[in-house]
Amino acid sequence: MIDINSLNKAEEKLPFRGIRSINPKFIAIATESAGGGSFLVIPIEKTGRMDVTAGRVTGHHGPVLDLQWNPFNDNIIASSSDDCTIKIWYIPDEGLKKSNMNQPILDLSGHKRRVGYILWHPTAENILFSVGFDYTIMVWNIGEDGSLIRNYFCSLRTSRKADARNGTILQEGVCHQGSKASKVVFLGDSGRLFTTGFSRFSDRQWAVWSQHNLEAPLRIENIDSSSGDGNIRYYEIVNEPPYCHYLNQFLTGFPQRGLGFMPKRGLDVSRCEVFRFYKLHAVKPLCEPVSMIVPRKSEQFQEDIFPDTAAPTPSLTAKEWLSGKNRSPILISLKVIHN
Repeated sequence: MIDINSLNKAEEKLPFRGIRSINPKFIAIATESAGGGSFLVIPIEKTGRMDVTAGRVTGHHGPVLDLQWNPFNDNIIASSSDDCTIKIWYIPDEGLKKSNMNQPILDLSGHKRRVGYILWHPTAENILFSVGFDYTIMVWNIGEDGSLIRNYFCSLRTSRKADARNGTILQEGVCHQGSKASKVVFLGDSGRLFTTGFSRFSDRQWAVWSQHNLEAPLRIENIDSSSGDGNIRYYEIVNEPPYCHYLNQFLTGFPQRGLGFMPKRGLDVSRCEVFRFYKLHAVKPLCEPVSMIVPRKSEQFQEDIFPDTAAPTPSLTAKEWLSGKNRSPILISLKVIHN
């Protein structure tokens, strides 16, 4: 548990924001500061109250809207902001101590409006995607002084599958009907997509789609019409209909401002920890880790609950990906990581 209360007392008019990103070394949490935006970088082993003099990453001229650690380098993080820019930062192993960091290693400019989302390519080195409120998706190569590779427009209330190298639309269909933002992820190599969003009546929804047919979902379900609660629902994704099963829910009276998820390689396999997320409380200035533990008496590595996971190693260079090559992620055994 990390208590950020001391920081908030020092900045009563500058609230703690809900943006967070996790890796096996650090937790990054966005805050607001006078005249711009900043974020904390906290060593993963840190607990207790944060020192009011703790160092921050500063440099943006507007609130930080997204944070993403590089999946192939735990010391590099990208930040996007209301100031229309993306910045790339290198965080030393010892963290920031009591000094602020205000000089990024790269400053990416191109969006005309605020940049709400950023995402690293899951297999290609140095490729970063950004989405702005100018309805533009941009693809960057940060290995070549932050060169802009491609940019193309996105549309509202539709789901699209596109070739990210050139923006060619391969599939298109109507997504969730609500006016709030939807999100989509590929379900591995299953040939399906999973989306979350809202109905036209503001009901929360999830849906499963075939990535080859975005005209109609394989299954769609309304969750509820509430907002701001602290409950977290668990589902299991399977390969056969109905594709998604409700399992249980984590009940609490404290709503969350956001959740961050630890990569599998950062889990404690000796405790049979199969999942860990970090909950940012909406009311109290706390960051709370919540683990899922499989009850096993043996202290030996449990292969059935720990399949090989993505390694912190790219399977493609940026040049290879841009030339049209595709490769699956490099996998690694969690037994090897923790031996």
